[in-house]
Amino acid sequence: MTERPIRVLVAKPGLDGHDRGAKVVARALRDAGMEVIYTGIRQTPEMIVEAALQEDVDVIGLSILSGAHMDLFPRIVALAKEKGLRDVMLVCGGIIPDEDVPTLKQMGFTGIFGPGASTQDMAKYIRAEMEKKRAPASSAG
Repeated sequence: MTERPIRVLVAKPGLDGHDRGAKVVARALRDAGMEVIYTGIRQTPEMIVEAALQEDVDVIGLSILSGAHMDLFPRIVALAKEKGLRDVMLVCGGIIPDEDVPTLKQMGFTGIFGPGASTQDMAKYIRAEMEKKRAPASSAG
């Protein structure tokens, strides 16, 4: 039995209308063998979480350049938990100041990618984290 491909939702929350980077990431993840759902620009937190639910994704990847991540990301996290998406991996990228990284990690974002991050590194990171999640629990000896 073959395992289904990793399903990744790539979303642009808020009023940020610049999506070239998100499209590059979406294409790179697709080329790395993942199933990618790209929601387009100007998505509300509710739209993003609903799409993640409908598409049964393993990963929600948020791309933001507007600086509104500390307003939008907590709402997305809260809605995801409220809707039962507790096992979905959260990653983000874009213009995210270093001082916001610890708070985002506390919220549950495991991968945080800044400008110039390699799409190959993003794909490797997601694949490695998903392999950890999918691996059967081993007994400590």
